Amino acid sequence: MLTTPFGFLIIDKPTGLTSHDCVKEIRKRFHIKRVGHGGTLDPAVTGVLPIAIGNATRLLPYLKQEKEYRAIIQLGEDRTTDDIEGEILNQKAWPNLQPNIIDKSLDQFRGTIFQQPPRFSSVHIQGERAYKRARRGELFTLPTREITIHKLLLLNWFQELGQLEILITCSSGTYIRSLARDLGHQLKCGAYLYKLRRTKSQGFNEHQCIQLHQLDSNNPLIKLSIINPIEALGHLSQIKINTANDLNRWRKGQQLILSEEVKEKIVKEKTTLNFSNTQKFAVVIDNEESIAGIAELISSNKIQPKLVFNAYG
Repeated sequence: MLTTPFGFLIIDKPTGLTSHDCVKEIRKRFHIKRVGHGGTLDPAVTGVLPIAIGNATRLLPYLKQEKEYRAIIQLGEDRTTDDIEGEILNQKAWPNLQPNIIDKSLDQFRGTIFQQPPRFSSVHIQGERAYKRARRGELFTLPTREITIHKLLLLNWFQELGQLEILITCSSGTYIRSLARDLGHQLKCGAYLYKLRRTKSQGFNEHQCIQLHQLDSNNPLIKLSIINPIEALGHLSQIKINTANDLNRWRKGQQLILSEEVKEKIVKEKTTLNFSNTQKFAVVIDNEESIAGIAELISSNKIQPKLVFNAYG
């Protein structure tokens, strides 16, 4: 039996289950409470759902935040939830469109934009989820938020069905339902999200997924499927602590001065010590090649413990 699991399982979330349903199932099968997921998927959505097990839950904020989806958008209707689960608000025939016209309409959504989340969403309004207010029939407007769509490709257009298929790579917090809704407004015929699958999330891909029914702590496949946190954080620089004194200071939460040897190794691996706002952290490795935590680079040769495993005191 697998003991004290520590790492990431990538679940291919089936339709009909919430992300929290998957977390509960893993807690039950592994007899462990500390389990968390890396980004909610609606029940109707399938695909890549990273699950952190044990102390790996503390590493979720340091994973890559970009996500990729394949989506089918249905033109001709507005719906209350902006997806297939909602009630029909308006219906209108979609125009005769060519792929180049649709692609041009998608231009307004590429790059950094402001997007309004769906009314039926988990966004908080004065301490309450928006979808709860929407279910009560309350009228409210959610503020827009800045998101980034890095890639938006038109894969297919089916004129007879009024359906288009897209591939989208975006920042965390992007609502594909909102994109469908806003595209419908742009084309003046209404639209909603018909089908959605997440193909990448936080640095993990479809090929790393395991099916929920395979989750058995006695299944040898599970042990092989748990991704080491060091591998999961491969986009960050690595700093290895070689001395007992430095490891002692690290586990006490004290700042460390990087040796020239360590600095040269980081520069060689990541080309620069001048991390951007999204790359200002590094993985700290102990002399047993295990993750000791996450460091924040506060100067060219000094690090501050941000997250410490096996801390003293």
